This record gives sequence, structure tokens and C-alpha cells, in this order.
Amino acid sequence: MEVNIYEALGEEKVRDLVRHFYRHVGLKPELRKLYPEDLAPAEERLFWFLSHVFGGPHTYLEQRGHPMLRRRHFQWPIDGNMRNIWLDCMLNSIDQIDMDTEIREALIAYFVKVANHMVNQ
Repeated sequence: MEVNIYEALGEEKVRDLVRHFYRHVGLKPELRKLYPEDLAPAEERLFWFLSHVFGGPHTYLEQRGHPMLRRRHFQWPIDGNMRNIWLDCMLNSIDQIDMDTEIREALIAYFVKVANHMVNQ
């Protein structure tokens, strides 16, 4: 049986994950400079995206269309170092959320796969 991460975590924990992630981004100048001054729209889009891919509402598709992650991010140079910085922010965020080990492992596996896929340099 495949686990529905969105149902297992619930909306509030997905939102908390996103909030923690952007707090960590704020501490990494090399990553923070890629975002506009106001992070609120990016937070909302990431929440929509994660909700969608983790089995929740499809607001991202309705508002933005197909994610096309690599294509949407191709405008920024993403090398192994940037991948590691981004992934470190996300893994630290996961550590701040109380969840079952199975869900934690599924999140880590997903984000490692996505981070590796985004490297374009």
C-alpha cells in the first residue's frame, strides 16, 4: 500500500514544512538571492505544489498548470553545491516536523530525487 503523505501529515504540517524551508533559505545567501524580496508568493506556490504531489488538493495544477519543475527552474544555474544547499534547507525543515519514520523516509527520498533532477550545470 502506498502512503498518502498529504493525508498522513495533514495540511498544517505541509504548511509548516514550507514555512521552515523558507526560514532556512533566508539563512543561505547564495540561495536566498534567487528569490524575490517577498517570499510569500513562493511559499504559497511551494505549498500548492507539495500538496499536489503528496496526494492533496490539485490547486497547483489549477493555478499554474503542469509543474514542469526542471523547465521552470532552468533559468537559474543549479550545480551540485546549490543542490546541496537547497537539500540541506529542506532536510532541516523535515527535521522540525513531528512525523512517522515512514513518512520522513518518503519525504527524504522524494526531495533527494527532485534535487538531483534539478541540477543543470
